[in-house]
Amino acid sequence: MTRIDHILTGLAVSMLLAAPAAAQKVSYDIGDANFQGMKTFAFKNSPVYDSTAGKTTYDSPLITERTHAAIAAQLEARGLRQVDHNPDMYVSTHRTFKTEYEVYGYGAPYWGLGYGWGWGPYYAGYSPWYGGNSWYSVDERIIGTLVVDVENARTGELMWRGAAERHVHEHASPEHRSKRVNKEVNKMFEKFPR
Repeated sequence: MTRIDHILTGLAVSMLLAAPAAAQKVSYDIGDANFQGMKTFAFKNSPVYDSTAGKTTYDSPLITERTHAAIAAQLEARGLRQVDHNPDMYVSTHRTFKTEYEVYGYGAPYWGLGYGWGWGPYYAGYSPWYGGNSWYSVDERIIGTLVVDVENARTGELMWRGAAERHVHEHASPEHRSKRVNKEVNKMFEKFPR
C-alpha cells in the first residue's frame, strides 16, 4: 500500500467511528392495541429507575417539564387532547444514564526496511515495517436514554413504547437542551400510530 492509501484508510476509519457517536438512536415498539376511540391523554408520574439520578443536568424537573411539553405537542398534533381527569391514555416517561468510555490511540509511525526470512510459501527479502511511539487518551461520555410509554388508562395495557438514546451535553445552555429534547421527541414520534 502506498502512503496515500494509508492516509485514506485512516480517514475512512475515523469517519466511521465518529458517526455513531454523534447520531441519535431511536426505536419504538407497538403491540396489538387499538388506538381507535382514544381522544385524551394525561401524564402519569414515573418512578425513578436510574442509580445516577441527580448527577446530570438532564435529570431534573426542568428537563421533565420540557419533555412533557414536547410529547404533548406531538400528541395534540395528532388530534389528541390533554386532560387532568379520566384520560383514555396515560403517558409516562423516564430517563436513564450510563457512562461510556472511548479510547483513542495516537502514534508517530515511521517507515523502515526489515529483512525477513521464511520457508515454504513465505517471502524472504526486504519489506516495510512500522515503528514509533504511541499514546492513548480516554474520553468519558454520558449517554442518556429517554423511554416514553403510552398505556390504555382503563386496562393498563401498554400500547406503545418509544426510546431515544443520545450523548448528553452536560454544559449546554437551557436553549440548547430544549432544542435537543424537542428533536429527540419529534424523531421518536415519527412512527406513532395516529
